[in-house]
Amino acid sequence: MFSKILIANRGEIAVRIIRACKELGIRTVAVYSEADIDCLHVRFADEAVCIGPASSANSYLNIPAIISAAEITDVEAIHPGYGFLAENAHFAEICESCQIVFIGPAPYNIRLMGDKMSARETMKKANIPIIPGSQEAIKTKEEALKLAKKIKYPVIIKASAGGGGKGMRVCHNDVRLISALITAQNEAEATFGKSDVYLEKYMPNSRHIEFQIVADRFGHCVHLGERECSLQRRHQKLLEESPSVALDEKLRRKMGEIAVKAAKIVKYQGVGTIEFLLEEDENFYFLEMNTRIQVEHPVTEMVTGLDLLKLQIQLAAGEKLKLHQDKIKFSGHSIECRINAEDPENGFIPCPGTIKTLFLPGGPNVRVDTHIYSGYKIPTYYDSLLAKLIVKGENRTQAIKTMRRALDEFIIEPIKTTITFHKQLLENKDFLRGAINTHFIEDLLAEKKE
Repeated sequence: MFSKILIANRGEIAVRIIRACKELGIRTVAVYSEADIDCLHVRFADEAVCIGPASSANSYLNIPAIISAAEITDVEAIHPGYGFLAENAHFAEICESCQIVFIGPAPYNIRLMGDKMSARETMKKANIPIIPGSQEAIKTKEEALKLAKKIKYPVIIKASAGGGGKGMRVCHNDVRLISALITAQNEAEATFGKSDVYLEKYMPNSRHIEFQIVADRFGHCVHLGERECSLQRRHQKLLEESPSVALDEKLRRKMGEIAVKAAKIVKYQGVGTIEFLLEEDENFYFLEMNTRIQVEHPVTEMVTGLDLLKLQIQLAAGEKLKLHQDKIKFSGHSIECRINAEDPENGFIPCPGTIKTLFLPGGPNVRVDTHIYSGYKIPTYYDSLLAKLIVKGENRTQAIKTMRRALDEFIIEPIKTTITFHKQLLENKDFLRGAINTHFIEDLLAEKKE
């Protein structure tokens, strides 16, 4: 096992990693920007190194600064968390060249699955169903129009190197497709340094279902069930739960087996997710693979009783996976609400500022993963996520009741947050009966405007 790990991230995930390390007896090194000097991950780590000014490009994305901090503090491994450099194959290669373990999959896995077109092609060769669409980058409007006519509108343009909703455009006609193609290419180039985009059939009535997989370097791989991630706004998840009400045991087993097959095909190591779109007729299609720990990993921890961060670190240290598929037990239902510093009544605009009053909910079956405290100044430079509120119930109905109670207790003042939006969502009749899809939030917001 490692004796010291550097955490190349910030916020709640950095705090979460530190907690896992402490329970494993591992010393930690935090890195921070000048804007994050007062962050909790800096206080909780055994050592801390400033790696640059506030902007991400000069700090949390500054590979030379992070490697220098790792070498100065003599760590054996780097944990990238999620976001920033977590799915950067070049960074993983540099870690390897410096004899520092990258706590994540091999650079080959990151590069293969990070490019959405190569991932689609890999899955297609393995007879895993993929969404109808292009197999190569769409370069011209003529190519786009020809394919759209073949697979029929609506279609969606996606950046090959994309993520987080960047470089994505939904199109319902030829005129929109032509303009969106150029916009998506430009956004992909600006965001990811690669302008390649591809086309897929858009399925607005589908669900976004992801399976958590765990694999060691000896070829052993299991899945830890699914997460329902359909509740999104602009392709950003707002609420996740496990299990999904859309899956019965037969479908869960089938999708889980295909998720494990997909991971084994690419010889994956570590934790990751295989993501699917599930249609109403129970047909499902490979969407993408995330080669990192997910923001929503706690709901899986709640229903399995497993610590995914500890597992991730242990696998990176070369330990064998001791889990067997038929021995994994699932208990109850878990829901996670992402609490963002955003104003739902004003287009979800970011709301930075200083937290003057803070009360975190507690009680049975309630968990809060956060980095905020009373007096914390929310910076303008990073993601607006303040906290993840996670609950567990014996069933979905009880989990919803517990979440409502916890949201009522959660006080963050005077900052505008998504707490009020989640309260309204948990009263929605369609949500309560599980009748949701990836377009649910957008439709809900459109109805409120009318």
